[in-house]
Amino acid sequence: MESLSKLAPAVFGVLIALSAHSYAESSKYDVGASDTELKIGQTYPYSGPASQFSTGAKAALAYFKMINDRGGVSGRKISLVSLDDAYSPPKTVEQTRKLVEGEGVLAIFNSLGTATNLAVQKYLNGKKVPQLFVATGATRVNDPKAYPWTIGWLPSYRSEAIIYAKYIAANVSDAKIAILYQNDDLGKDYLAGFREGLGADADRLIVKQISYETTEPTIQSQIVQLRASGANVFLDVATPKFAAQAIRRAGELGWKPLHILTNVSNSVAGVLQPAGLEHAVGLVSARYQKDPADPEWRDDPGMKQYMSFMAEYFPQGDPKDLFNVYGYTAAQVLVHVIQECGDDLTRANLMRIATNLDAVRFPMLIPGVTATTTPTNYTAIGQMQLIRFDGQSWRGFGEVISSR
Repeated sequence: MESLSKLAPAVFGVLIALSAHSYAESSKYDVGASDTELKIGQTYPYSGPASQFSTGAKAALAYFKMINDRGGVSGRKISLVSLDDAYSPPKTVEQTRKLVEGEGVLAIFNSLGTATNLAVQKYLNGKKVPQLFVATGATRVNDPKAYPWTIGWLPSYRSEAIIYAKYIAANVSDAKIAILYQNDDLGKDYLAGFREGLGADADRLIVKQISYETTEPTIQSQIVQLRASGANVFLDVATPKFAAQAIRRAGELGWKPLHILTNVSNSVAGVLQPAGLEHAVGLVSARYQKDPADPEWRDDPGMKQYMSFMAEYFPQGDPKDLFNVYGYTAAQVLVHVIQECGDDLTRANLMRIATNLDAVRFPMLIPGVTATTTPTNYTAIGQMQLIRFDGQSWRGFGEVISSR
C-alpha cells in the first residue's frame, strides 16, 4: 500500500501530461492563437479626414473587453491591436506589415476604408492572412477567385447605388441629377452602380458630376457648382466630414433637391447634427442596422442590450452614433466566427467559417437583414431598406430590398 501511495502522484502527473498532450493535439493553431489568447490586428483612421469613423473601432474594442471580462471565447481572450492609419494607404501598408510581421496577428479584422484596404489586399492574400469583414462595400472585396482571403461586411456600394437609381426613376418624373463623389474606389463604385441602375438614360439624367479629394479642406465650391446645374436630385457620395459640409452648404444656399445620402455617412450624431438637423430634413438614404435615435426601436430587446453595453463599457461614446452600432455589430460577427471555429483556430478555418455564414441574425440588424456568405459570394450584408430623415431621426419606408 505504501509503495502504491508513493506511485500515485507520479501516475497522476503522467495522466495530466497525457491529457494536456491530447488537448494540444486536438487544438490547431496558427500564429496569433493559443490556449489563452487570440491576437487580431486592425487599422483605423484615428486621425485624418475620416477620423469620425474611429468611434466604431473604440466600440469594438469595448465589446471585446466585455467578452474578455466574461471569460473570453472558450477561455481565450481576444486581443485587438488597433493602429492609426490616418486614412492614408501608405500608412495602412506600414501599419499592416507591423501587425502581421511584428505583432504576429492571426488575422486582420474590420480595417476601415476602400483605398486603404485595397492597398494591403494583395499583401495579405499573398501571406494568406485573413482580411476579415473589412469596412468597405467596394466591389473588389467580393472577389473570391482573385482574393480568397478578403471578405467584406458592408453592403455592396454598387448594389446600394442601384437601389437609389431605381427609386429616382420610380418617383421623380423630370429628374435632373447632380453627383458629388469621392475620387477613389469608394466613389467610383457608387458612381458605376448608379449609372448601371439608370441604364440607357444615365447620360441624359445626370446633368453634373464633380469629384473631390480627401485631402481637400472643404467641398463648398463643388456644392455651388452642383446647385448651378439646375439639378433637382443630388446624389451625395461622400465620407462623413465632407457629407456634413455638403448638407450644410446646400442648406445655406437654399438648394432643396431630393438629396440622397449614402449609407456610409448617414449617422445622425456623426454627420447630420454637425451639418445642422434643419438642413437634413427630407434626406433619403438606406439602412441595414437599427438607429438608436429612432424611437421605433426604443423597446426593442436588441437595442436595450446595446444601450446597456454602451453605458457600462463605452460611456464616453455617443450611443446614438451609428458608427458605434457598426463597431458593436462587427465585433459580434467576429466573436460568432471564433465560436464556430472551436479549437481549430487556423487562418484557413477562420476563412472557412467566415465564408459560410447562413442567414445569421445579430441584434442590431433590422428585421429582414441577416449575415449570409458563401464560398462564391463574400458580401455579408445583402439587404437594405430606404429611409427618410424627418428632422429628428431616420424613418424606414418600403420593403427590405435585396441588394445582391
